[in-house]
Amino acid sequence: MNIEQKRVTLANGIELDVADVGPTNGDSDAPVLIFLHGFPESHRTWRHQIAHFSDRFRCIAPDQRGYRGSSAPQDVASYTPDKLIGDVFQMADALGVGKFTIVGHDWGGAIAWGTALGGQMNGRVTRAVVANAPHPAIFQKLLYLDPAQREASQYIRAFRDPANDALVREHGLIGILLKAVRWDRPSTMEQDERDALLQDWSNRENAMAMLNWYRGSPIVVPPMDAPFELPADYQPMTLPNLTIPTLVIWAMDDLALPPSNLEGLDEIIDDLTLVQVPGCGHFVPWEAPQQFNAALEAFLERTA
Repeated sequence: MNIEQKRVTLANGIELDVADVGPTNGDSDAPVLIFLHGFPESHRTWRHQIAHFSDRFRCIAPDQRGYRGSSAPQDVASYTPDKLIGDVFQMADALGVGKFTIVGHDWGGAIAWGTALGGQMNGRVTRAVVANAPHPAIFQKLLYLDPAQREASQYIRAFRDPANDALVREHGLIGILLKAVRWDRPSTMEQDERDALLQDWSNRENAMAMLNWYRGSPIVVPPMDAPFELPADYQPMTLPNLTIPTLVIWAMDDLALPPSNLEGLDEIIDDLTLVQVPGCGHFVPWEAPQQFNAALEAFLERTA
């Protein structure tokens, strides 16, 4: 699917390349879905969803800051969660969008959690959909206590280690991906999509910007030889319950994020719909698009 993009300038000066696809009848009142991709992808993470839903919904999918042709500041401070969440609301403002449903996967899901928590307070986010992205109140505790999650997250330590910067500057993102991430699951990505991603990953400037998403995060990833216990100064993250209707889609064979991330979600989300996708790896929007779209379709109908 060919998806056209347009350049959108935010009030903070960041420029994003954005796919903005809606009903062909020009319905300006179509409900809005904002899709946020994760690492290390692009707006094309959502190609199957845009194709499926854009006849009834206005589907907005940016290349987030640091990715592809969007602005890619090189300092870590430009990638703290507050700035990435702010991009979402400022993009909505620039596009004349008031209320919307937020949909996110991986890092886009992490930003979707924050967008939903902020948006439920100002009334702009009416529904949230998160796929294989841990809730921040659960993830940090797992990193301290759960051996499987801590081991699966050691790649984050490599992404944050400046000793790997020379490798990234020489080879782009592919160098550190081959070094730090397990690729032992067969891929179902189409060859042309794979080729496009490899081309994106060759951009050295973007590679450092994409790694800054990890470096700007406050999440602590202990080494494997650290005790599996909460540190003496540990303060649990205190966040309000998510009160808007929320769909969590979880691919159960995710190598980076085991199903332990689902435990306790029903205690912090008042209106939770959970859909588990067995036999699917981390990239559920395109590894299992039919299951993903069916789950999203049913959720949107129920909460219309």
